Amino acid sequence: MSDEVQPGDVRVRLDLSYDGTDFSGWAKQAGGRRTVQGEIEDALRTVTRSREVTYELTVAGRTDAGVHARGQVAHVDLPEGLWGEHREKLLKRLAGRLPKDVRVWSLREAPAGFNARFAALWRRYVYRVGDRPGGVDPLLRNHVLWHDWELDVAAMDAAAKSLVGEHDFAAYAKKREGATTIREILDFGVRRRPDGVVEIEVRADAFCHNQVRSMVGALLFVGDGHRGVEWPRKVLDAGVRDSAVHVVRPHGLTLEEVGYPADELLAARNKEARNRRSLPGAGR
Repeated sequence: MSDEVQPGDVRVRLDLSYDGTDFSGWAKQAGGRRTVQGEIEDALRTVTRSREVTYELTVAGRTDAGVHARGQVAHVDLPEGLWGEHREKLLKRLAGRLPKDVRVWSLREAPAGFNARFAALWRRYVYRVGDRPGGVDPLLRNHVLWHDWELDVAAMDAAAKSLVGEHDFAAYAKKREGATTIREILDFGVRRRPDGVVEIEVRADAFCHNQVRSMVGALLFVGDGHRGVEWPRKVLDAGVRDSAVHVVRPHGLTLEEVGYPADELLAARNKEARNRRSLPGAGR
């Protein structure tokens, strides 16, 4: 994940999407489990005739098993000669080699300082829920969670707005050793589509493990009347995991978009994103 491209290499940006239903998440895993990273790296090795060489991808946001992506971004460093030889036909060859539940939409040489993960300014996710008594449209079943209580979208939206800003989201995150749980939510809102599906949309500089699905779980409790509008913020301020906050199932969640700064600001963003954060007055 170095910012520096090795001499003789070219950093290539990939824009891609996938249906996460049959994947064990983005990241390669031991034991032969099927992952998005594994499928793309295998296809890349095959179409470039690289034999035993694997060119590893760095991704903007590692998605969990079952989570989808419409606007995922990754990068890979390729030898200049290989890139020059294959660049014109690489996209079409990948389309012929990749399984149908993952697509690479563009491949282009990245600007200086680009790092798919650390140069990102924000990630935008949408979680989709259906609350019709009869269930979810069968054609949407792998992308929409069924909640068997009618949801008050206005109450959910108000609760979501109370979480906007920079906070310690330890109450909504799965703690990882040595990692901070401080994040900044830029936008958070809830709306109902004309077809009745409820969309919970959140945009932040980054997310902790399970953070989005935990916050959605809290909002669903507000929407169905089991908790008041103020409850999600009280959980946040308490700073500890609340057993009433459930991590909802992954299939309703989609990574929709990743935002980056202008090319001349990439290097600065890269450096800033690597700094460990603390809240003002936290004494850390």
